[in-house]
Amino acid sequence: MYIPRQLNLLEATAQKSCFLYGPRQTGKSMMIRETLPSGTPVYNLLDQGLWLDLSTDPTRMRQEIEAKDLKDALVVVDEIQKLPALLDEVHLLIETRGLRFLLTGSSARKLRRSGVNLLGGRARSHHLHPFSWKELGSQFELLLALNRGLIPSIYFSDAPDEDLRAYVGTYLKEEIAAEGLTRNVPAFARFLEVAATCSGRMINKTEVANDAKVPRTTVIEYFEILKDTLIGYELPAWNLSQKRKAIETAKFYLFDVGVVRALQRLPVLIPRSPDLGAALEHYLFHELKTYIDTRKPGLALHYWRSTSQFEVDFILGDHTAIEVKATHNVAARDLKGLKALSEEGLLKNLILVCQEPIPRKIGNILVLPWQEFLERLWSDAFAE
Repeated sequence: MYIPRQLNLLEATAQKSCFLYGPRQTGKSMMIRETLPSGTPVYNLLDQGLWLDLSTDPTRMRQEIEAKDLKDALVVVDEIQKLPALLDEVHLLIETRGLRFLLTGSSARKLRRSGVNLLGGRARSHHLHPFSWKELGSQFELLLALNRGLIPSIYFSDAPDEDLRAYVGTYLKEEIAAEGLTRNVPAFARFLEVAATCSGRMINKTEVANDAKVPRTTVIEYFEILKDTLIGYELPAWNLSQKRKAIETAKFYLFDVGVVRALQRLPVLIPRSPDLGAALEHYLFHELKTYIDTRKPGLALHYWRSTSQFEVDFILGDHTAIEVKATHNVAARDLKGLKALSEEGLLKNLILVCQEPIPRKIGNILVLPWQEFLERLWSDAFAE
C-alpha cells in the first residue's frame, strides 16, 4: 500500500530539474514508481550492471536518450551519489535537449567532495523525510511512532525491532563502508551509539570523543558525515534574547526516533514511561523539520537556552516558541522556560505541547494537545 507523501514530485519537476535527498528507505524509489508517469526513463544506480556500464562509459546514458529522441521530458537517476561523474552528462542533456532530471540520493557528501558539477543552479533541492503525522493520517499512532520510528518499511513492519537493528547495520555497511566515507568503520560504529545518546542534547564534542574513544578532530568529521548523509541534524541556538544571555552551543538530533531507540537499546516505551518526554520532543523535531522542508523552505528553526538554565525546545521562525512535555497535567514548573522567554517580548506565540486532552490558555501561553498542535502546524497556523 502506497501512502501519498506531502512532497509532490510532478510539481517539483514540472519546470526544473531537482535533487531529491533523503536517508535510505524513506521512500524515494517508491515515490518514483507510484507518482511518475509509466514509461519515465529511470537509471537506478543500485543496479550493479547498470552502474558498471555507466561508470565505464558515462556517455552511454546520453546515447540511449538520443536514440529515443527524448526532448523536454523527465529522466530519473536514482542514487546519483554512486556515480558523480554522471552529472556532467546530465548537465549536457539539460542544455542540449531541454530535459528535466530527478536526481535522488541519500548523501550529498561524495558529490561535494568529488568537486563535481552540481548543475550550476539548474536544479532545485528537496528533502524526503520519514513519514509525518500529516501523511499517515488515521494510520498514525503516537506510541507506535515513538517506538518504531517513522521509516516507512519499519513503521508497518511485523518485526520492527529486528528491522531497526538491520537498518543500522545496513547504514554502516552500505552508506559508510561501501561509500568509503570513513576508513575505520568500528570506530564510527562506536561513535554512532554515543551520538544516539546525545540526540536532543547540546553537543559536547570532547565528551563524545572520550566516550567513543576517538580523537576530537575525528568526532567533528563524524558529525559532518551524519549531517551529509542526512542521518543527523544540528539545531542552532536562538540568541536574540536580551534580558537573559543565550547559550550558543547547537543541539543535535538523529533523523528518526526509532533509530535512536535502537542505537541506545532502550526498552519499549509505554504510557508514562520516564523516557517518553525525550522521545516526544524528538518526534516533534521531526515533524517541524519535515514541515519546514516540505512547506516552508528557509523558515528558521532554533532552540533557546539561557546561561541561567531556562530553556525552550524550539523557536520557529523567530515568532513561535514551542515547549514539549509528555505530561497529561501541565504544572507551573512546565511553564518556566516559556515564561522566562515571554519576558523578552519578542515572540508572537508561546505554546506548550503536551498530552492534555483539551486546549487551554495559561496567561499568554497556549497549552495544546499534541494532535491539535500538529493540526495547526500543518494548516500553516504558525507559518509567520
